[in-house]
Parts: sequence; structure tokens; C-alpha cells
Amino acid sequence: MIGRMSRRTTFRTASLAAVLAATAFAPWLSAQRQPSWDERFRTLPDAAAIGQYMQRLSARPHHVGSAYSKDNAEWMLARFKEWGWDATIETYDVLFPTPKERLLEMTAPTRFKAQLEEPVVPVDPTSGQKSEQLPTYNAYSVDGDVTAPLVYVNYGRPEDYEELEAAGVSVKGAIVIVRYGGSFRGTKPKIAAEHGAVGCIIYSDPRDDGYFADAVFPEGPMRNKDGVQRGSVLDLPQYSGDPLTPGTASIAGATRLDITQAQTLTKIPTLPISYGDAQPLLAAMRGPVAPVSWRGALPITYRLGPGPAQVHLKVTFNWDIKPMYDVVATLKGSTYPDEWIIRGNHHDAWVNGASDPISGLAPLLEEARVLGALARQGWTPKRTLVYAAWDGEEPGLLGSTEWAEQHEAELRDKAVVYINSDGNSRGFLQASGSHTLEHLVNEVARSVEDPETKGSVWKRWQSNIVANASGDRRNEARSRADLRIGALGSGSDYTPFLQHDGVASLNLSFGGFDEDGIYHSIYDDFYHFSKFHDPGFLYGRALAQFSGTLAIRLADADVLPFDFTNLADTTQGYVRDLQNLLKQKQDEVRERNREVTDGTLAAVNDPKAPRPIPALEDVPPALNFAPLENAASALTRAADRYKAALAKAGSDPAMLRAVNARLIQAERQFIDESGLPRRPWYRHLLYAPGFYTGYGVKTVPGVREGIEQKRYAEAEKEVVRVAAAIDRLTALIEDAAGKVGGGTR
Repeated sequence: MIGRMSRRTTFRTASLAAVLAATAFAPWLSAQRQPSWDERFRTLPDAAAIGQYMQRLSARPHHVGSAYSKDNAEWMLARFKEWGWDATIETYDVLFPTPKERLLEMTAPTRFKAQLEEPVVPVDPTSGQKSEQLPTYNAYSVDGDVTAPLVYVNYGRPEDYEELEAAGVSVKGAIVIVRYGGSFRGTKPKIAAEHGAVGCIIYSDPRDDGYFADAVFPEGPMRNKDGVQRGSVLDLPQYSGDPLTPGTASIAGATRLDITQAQTLTKIPTLPISYGDAQPLLAAMRGPVAPVSWRGALPITYRLGPGPAQVHLKVTFNWDIKPMYDVVATLKGSTYPDEWIIRGNHHDAWVNGASDPISGLAPLLEEARVLGALARQGWTPKRTLVYAAWDGEEPGLLGSTEWAEQHEAELRDKAVVYINSDGNSRGFLQASGSHTLEHLVNEVARSVEDPETKGSVWKRWQSNIVANASGDRRNEARSRADLRIGALGSGSDYTPFLQHDGVASLNLSFGGFDEDGIYHSIYDDFYHFSKFHDPGFLYGRALAQFSGTLAIRLADADVLPFDFTNLADTTQGYVRDLQNLLKQKQDEVRERNREVTDGTLAAVNDPKAPRPIPALEDVPPALNFAPLENAASALTRAADRYKAALAKAGSDPAMLRAVNARLIQAERQFIDESGLPRRPWYRHLLYAPGFYTGYGVKTVPGVREGIEQKRYAEAEKEVVRVAAAIDRLTALIEDAAGKVGGGTR
């Protein structure tokens, strides 16, 4: 037995009739009230079936272009058809480099050659599939052969380079060694190159995902000394998808950039390594001792360099075009067939990928099975359901982006919502997305049972915030009717839908109870997941119940359940955040200038070699936030009027169609066709991945990053653009309120 499920359990398809018979005495099945379709749905997902899907899909490595990736796609296609869905495989051809040569060696002060290899763990049955496993590498690093001194740059964020500069350390002409975490891996070589580095080594420090947190695999869940995090280093904040076809689908006949023109490839060679390989390099470094917050958990003194450690880094790649297979299935709507509820999760992995992504994909498949069973019992969704298993997410959101670019015109007219999941595990609900959907997420969370507490998912979510948050956030969780969801940056397949095409989106998972140290390694497999993450697959079942309930409610709602009061409240908060950010920057510069003037600025590591007195800095200018303040206030008033009108709405079919047609376009009002400054592919003015965070969100990005990057004139222009987008949404809401009022009885 593994957890609560034998690995030899045979998959059992639970029929609706069997479930109804087994629960005949449930209160909601009494003669007084028949269950709603979403109530029936929640009784049906089978945890054992989810485990079976995971075991099948993660049985072999299945990266982009691999034989098992295609095999999985064909297997899922057959399952969707078996469950009553119309399904097809949509194929794209994308740039996907794989390693030809990888070499990392220290040439001074001593010699050391990195092994760049993850060993087989005997108790882990799939860790030995060496002939099918991708080597440890960073996809979309450029080819390179460099030898240079080594400099340690912590997480490699902009603020880390500022601290290096304050310590008098330059990375110009050096190879940087940077630890995973703190930002998306693709921004690490990007920022290093901007500062003059010639190469980048990314290592996993045991403080972040190794023995500092828990026992290492196989005794515990954390990364062992030879574990390596593979991953893409595409510059995702520029655009996602095939680097050679930005903005257009990579289908037959597509015009492709020459590889030298691809903006999202790194500028310097980059390679990931284990902390076993990193320790000799870091131990050989000298120079200033690293700040306390920079020190990891290796038994060494962390120093900044440069040198005397001299490193030779060489990487070359096969720059091949590989096929990619998106599986797309539909259940056609009866009333609004041209309104789409889209649900997606990717199926490709760096190796076996049980946790990432199959722990999220297996629940999606179980949702599809149960929805098909309901359809056979007489349920027909009012709106069309589109369920997708994307390929190519790991290299750079390739499958979802190419599909969204190919179907962009349809999505603009038809897509209501995109619901994404990726990894899933034991724990609390983790929800982020468009704030028009925040109220709906809370409603569904109150309807789904937590597998362990037997209370609602919402109550456990709230309890976690109250237990771990502080101050205003804790108090708000106790008093606000709806718990807040996060905003979306990037890192999974919602990106093209939300930030390129303006489709209201959600990203959902459970997690927070288990540590994970095998991300993107050969040990992310069925053995590890079923032992450490979600034994019995109970939270896989909870994710299926949650996402499937969302899909049903969105599909069957007479009026689309968008709530604008929570969005307006959140937008008001973003405006205050921007004002506080500017004030903070002004105060910091004034304080620094005061220290310079007083001669008290601390800037010397070596008293014998004091730095020159820094120059005074211009204090950031005042910005005119009035357009944003006025727009946010008008949005709040419109949201309240719409909510009041909706409470009195009738059921006239023509009115419902007219209102829904407007609501579908609500999120699109934040889209500006010219895009964000210096990255036109990203067109959403409220949410975007940070230019230097990659995954992490920057809300109101044009204004926020204008302030952060000291582009104050640009920030003031962006204030006007964002205010205009909010005004567009306000006008749409006013129009929808008028249409609802016209149908009032």
C-alpha cells in the first residue's frame, strides 16, 4: 500500500447511478430537494483514479519531442473520447534545444570537475531511466565557452547587484554563481549579462531546498547533494511561446525568426548545478565575506570574490525544431455554445514530472471523466467547456501560447474564463487570478470539503491566513466577507490568456504542508509524490472537486458570475500601493543624501581603502495620481450600481444574452494593443510578470516599474493609460447595469 491506495489498484469508473445509490440517505437527496448538478459532481471524483492517471502519465520521461510525450497525448485523446468529449490533438513545431556538450571545471587555485549528473536511487524505480532522461541543463542558454574568475551574487536580483556595487565588487568579465530562488531563473543570466558577466552558474543551495529544511531524498523529501534543477532560462517577461514566432502560431508555413534574432534567448552561457558540485567552487573563493542574508547552508564561509577561483564553462546545444502535442477536448454548450469556459494544465515535464505537472493534470482528467458521466445522465452545460492538456509548458509556456496565438480572434469573442492548474499537493487552497472572480472562488471554497478537517476548504484557507499572517491581513481575513486571492504574474499557462489576450483567468492548487526539494529533477516521480506529497491523492480529488465545480457554475450561470466590487476594492489598494512606493523611494533618497552630506554613509569594507564620497541623487519627482484616483473611484461606484441592479434582475433571455456579451469583454478592457513599455507582447495594464522578477507579479506594471526603474516621466504617462483602461471598464459595467435594469421585473 502507498498511502491509502495500493499501487496495484485497478482503475474503477464510478457511475452516477452507483454514487446516488451509495448516498441515498444524504440530506440533499431527500424528496424535498434534488441535488444541483455541481453537488452531484462533487460526490463523484475518485482519488484512486487520479493516482492511476498519475502513475500512467509519469511512468517514463516525457519532455517536448519525446516518444512518451506523444504517447501520453494519444492516451489522453482516447480517454476524452471514451468519456464523451469531442477531442483532437493540435500540433505545433517549436524550437527546443537539448544539450550537446556540458563542461564545468575549476582551473585555479585547485582543479575540480563538476559531475553534472544525478545518481540513481535504488528505492526509486524510475530514477534509473537514464537513456530517456534529459541531462541537467538550462534550456535556451546560448552556446558558449568562457573561462573567468567567479563572483557570488546571491539570488542575482537587481538589489543584489546594488549591494555588490556598494561592497566594491564588479562582475564585469566574470562568471557569476547564483543560487536558485528569489526570482525566475531566466532573469538571473539576464541581469548578470546586463552587468557585464560572461557566464552564469545557477546552483541549488541546501538552505533553500535541501537538508536545511528537512531530510534529503530518499530518506526525506528534500534535494540531495547531487540533485539539479533543470529549467528554462527564456526571458519570459519579454514574451512567452516559441522564441522564433513571437505573436504568431508556430504552425506549418509560419515565418520564423533567425535564431540570432530571438530576443528571449540568454546573452551568456548558463548551466545549473547541484550543491555537491557548487561547494568546491564556493569554498575556493576569497574576497569580502558575503552579507548574512546571502549565506546559505553549506559548511563554508560564503565570500563574494572575484577569484581566486577560476572557472571554465562550456555549453553547446542541438538547436532543433521539435513537434508538440496539445490535447483539446470540448463539451458543447446548449444555450451559449459560443461562450467558452476553458480549463487547462500542461502534460510535458522535464523528466517524469509526477508533481510538476501530473499532480494537477490528473485531477483535470478526473473532472473530465465525471463531467462526461453527468452528460450521459442528462446534464448539458449551457456554455461550451474546453478542456486542454498543453504540451511545452516547461520550456516557456509553448503549447498554451501557440494555441492562444492561433485562436486569438476566437478567444477575443468567445473566451469567458481560463482556469489553470499546474502542481498540486496536500494543504490549503492557493488561488490567484482576476479579481472579478474572487467572489466566485470564495463561494466554491465554501462548498468543497477539506479532506482532512472535514470542514470547508474556505474555513481551512481562512484559518491558515489567521494563523500565519499578521496585522491588517490577519484582521481582514477575520472580517472581510471574501478572502483575497493573489494577482498573477507568470510561470504557467494562464499567461497568454490573461496577459496577451485579456481572458479573465485563475490559477488554482492546494499546498503548503510539504517541503519540495525535487523540483525539475529525476526524482520528481510517482514514488516521491505518493510517499511525500499527497498519499492517497485526497487533495488531487479536492482539486478536481473545486475546479470542476467552478467550471459547472461558470458554464451554467444565467448571468456570468463576475463581481466588480472586489476588483474595485483591489484596484483602490493598488493605487495606494503606488503612492506609498513613490513616497518610500523619495524618503530613501532623502535619507541617503542626508547621510552623504553628513559624511555618515557606511560604504567601506576596508578602512584602508575608503570609497569616494557618493554623489547626491535627485529626489524622485511628485507624480500626478489624480487620473488613477478618479478612475478607481468611478469604478467603485459603477461596481456598486451593477451589483444593485443584478440583485433585481429578471430572466429575459434577450437581456441575459446582452449582459453576458458585455461581461465577456470586461477583462479585455485592461488590454492595450501597444503593450507595456519595452515588451509589447504583454498587453494587460493591471497584471504582468515583473521585468526583473519573471514569475513574480507587478500590479499596474507600467507605473510601478516606472517608479522602481527611475523612469518617472514614463510612469506618469502610464498613469494616464491605466486610468483610461479603468474608465473603459467602468463604461462597460455601467452599460451592463443598464441592460440588467432593462430586464428588471
